[in-house]
Amino acid sequence: MQTIFIMVKCDLGKAYVVANKAIEMVENVSEVYSISGKYDLMMKCYLSEDMDIGHFVNEQIQTLPHIKDTFTMITFKAFA
Repeated sequence: MQTIFIMVKCDLGKAYVVANKAIEMVENVSEVYSISGKYDLMMKCYLSEDMDIGHFVNEQIQTLPHIKDTFTMITFKAFA
């Protein structure tokens, strides 16, 4: 299992709409956080090892309504 975080910039006033749609429509989205700064949301996603990250972001996240921009961070190791 691979974990990625996607920072999302939304159309003005649409962050809650995007967050709800991501949770409802994209199975791999585990959690969505509202954040401060350049981006409006941070999505935590779990992907199978054979899933292509680029295709996932391009086809399942960036196609959601009201998304203007994304920035994807790929993780290597979780420390507990």
